[in-house]
Amino acid sequence: MRAIVLGAVWLVIALAFLLLAQQPVSVEAQWLIAVTALAAALGIYFLRLSGVWKYVFLAAVSLVVLRYAYWRTTSTLPSADDLTNFIPAIILYSGEMFCLLMLAMSLFVSVDPLERSAAPRYADDELPSVDVFVPSYNESSDILALTLAAAKALDYPQNKLRVYLLDDGGTDEKRLSPYPKISIPAQRRHEELQDLCRDLGVSYLTRAANVHAKAGNLNNGLLNSVGSLVVVFDADHAPAREFLRETVGFFKRDPKLFLVQTPHFFSNPDPLEKNLATFRSMPSENEMFYGTIQKGLDKWNAAFFCGSAAVLRRSALEQVGGFSGVSITEDCETALDLHSRGWNSLYVDRPMVSGLQPETLVSFIGQRSRWCRGMIQILLLKNPAFRSGLTLAQRICYLSSGMFWFFPFVRLIFLVSPLLFILFDMKIFDASVDEFVSYSLTYLFAGELLRNYLYGRVRWPWVSDLYEYIQSVYLVRAIISVLVNPRRPTFNVTAKGETMDRDRLSELAWPYFAIFGVLLFTMGVAIYRYQTEPEIGGMLLVVGAWNLMNLIVAGAALGVVTERMERREAPRLPSVRGGELFVAGMTVPVVIEDVSLGGAKVSVLGRLPETFDREDARLLVSTPDGTRDLGSLPVSVKSLGGGSDGLGLGLKFRASISHYPLIADLMLADLAPVRGLRLARRTRRGILGGSLAFIGWSLSYPLRAFHHLVFDRDAKRQDAGDPTPMAAPVAVRPASFNS
Repeated sequence: MRAIVLGAVWLVIALAFLLLAQQPVSVEAQWLIAVTALAAALGIYFLRLSGVWKYVFLAAVSLVVLRYAYWRTTSTLPSADDLTNFIPAIILYSGEMFCLLMLAMSLFVSVDPLERSAAPRYADDELPSVDVFVPSYNESSDILALTLAAAKALDYPQNKLRVYLLDDGGTDEKRLSPYPKISIPAQRRHEELQDLCRDLGVSYLTRAANVHAKAGNLNNGLLNSVGSLVVVFDADHAPAREFLRETVGFFKRDPKLFLVQTPHFFSNPDPLEKNLATFRSMPSENEMFYGTIQKGLDKWNAAFFCGSAAVLRRSALEQVGGFSGVSITEDCETALDLHSRGWNSLYVDRPMVSGLQPETLVSFIGQRSRWCRGMIQILLLKNPAFRSGLTLAQRICYLSSGMFWFFPFVRLIFLVSPLLFILFDMKIFDASVDEFVSYSLTYLFAGELLRNYLYGRVRWPWVSDLYEYIQSVYLVRAIISVLVNPRRPTFNVTAKGETMDRDRLSELAWPYFAIFGVLLFTMGVAIYRYQTEPEIGGMLLVVGAWNLMNLIVAGAALGVVTERMERREAPRLPSVRGGELFVAGMTVPVVIEDVSLGGAKVSVLGRLPETFDREDARLLVSTPDGTRDLGSLPVSVKSLGGGSDGLGLGLKFRASISHYPLIADLMLADLAPVRGLRLARRTRRGILGGSLAFIGWSLSYPLRAFHHLVFDRDAKRQDAGDPTPMAAPVAVRPASFNS
């Protein structure tokens, strides 16, 4: 009875709220309503109030948004008799309504994210058997060695753990190819990885042909293994020792659980983070998804498989024929299939892998193009709206995740619309300046305030706009290709760990320069028209401000497409681990500050010998608590400098395959410093401070970009006529410790 009364009360409140949102009022009254609502929201925002105040905040902001939507729908569209203006007006209106729909769906998903407690613990004899799959296609042996060694060292009963390398780069089809350029590298890889697996004590599997890409590779692993649970780590996702202890217990508690997903942590920056130099200070792009959205999906039993760093139940996978391969995003598709069969999933917000993400714009766009095409394939071929077995909440969650990828169309609409008025005098927004400002300006501020309130610790102001703009330039074509032929897309492997010898413009940079030039020209036209056509000066100010916002984003994007030099072949993980350095017959205590696949930085706590052979040293490795010696790594002392506790040394590992378990232990036995780095980057930046910082990017980075546009061409011409070492062209190569 109490629930019925409470529901009735909420229904009355909602109806009254909607009635208030659609009241036609004067501009002055609209200002009063909007300013009052925003003042209340700002008070809650600045005081960081939570609990029931969150819903008061959402109600206040939603009132402003809904009043804009009502006014936009009923009062701003031009007459349908004037098709020249009406058609683009409807396109713009549709884009705005799509954004409001996505806003509503994202609020449903993320407004109350679920915080889970730790996994229950069980005795070793009660734990299920686990198979670890590491699918691979073209990754180097050193990257694979680290991941396999870390997987082999997982804290789990060894008689219940088996690790498999699933090699799709050495299939029978490739090794027997009539083309030597294919068969010889495939045979060499096949033999090399077999030896690697033998030395590390893991199982090597390949198959006849590369059918259904990663999904087919994983399914081949299922056919050749028997563990009750299956763990998937991408080839460059090395796990921490505690991974299974923090995940497997959930499966004992819930027999209908098919998935435990954990976040992906990346030890290297993406193109935006690298080229704008924000990797150490700004929350990474994936923080918004893994820090808030996945926890929101988890609340509705809709957390989905993200392709790696996850545990799955074999019996659930067998019920749907294994990993799904209809789309090229087999992870989300598999989760959709299993959720529709009544299986459950959950999300553990604890980073327990260290992975690599694409560092160049080319590989970044390639990865996002695959994600985009795959998610739209799912919408077209397995639409969650019509999929039986899903709850209403799950349908909304999956639709939100899939429909999000139509953002390139919306970005294009918002980019072009102000140009139509400024350059072609098209009236696609029928409103006075006072109305436009009282409704639109307050709506835009309300939207930014809402995003900062909900996601401020995991996403800075304007950064989402920049990420979406960067991708939109190239993803529009990808979306159209899927809409034309949903079954056409094929799986492409993302290049990661690339290095560059010098700063340069990306191969994909030219459209961003062209768009920046058009927006800058349009800004000049707007200023000219404002001075010569005073009768429309007010509207020119408004639309010119819109174009200026687009120009600011386009300016910051020029910094992203200007690739910074990256000579480091392996990213470093922070560490606070003690150790000892053996040199010239002496053992010197050190603190390990960071570790990579190729070496480490240490601070010396004692005194080094006055002279020693820099090429003949050993780093003695013990457990993180210092209670047990694990062995030693041969190292070379490559540099001397300052450390956090005194003298700092740069060490290079002189490692063979037998040393990779020690390297894996150094890097991954304790990821507490990594989690600390993740939390340290979660700093909220307010709307004003974030906007000023973003404007700073848009003013400074175009100068750097145009410098490269001019002088890189001179360098290329010089390269063509004078092949001296100083004029050597830039090299871009995959990172490999053994290369």
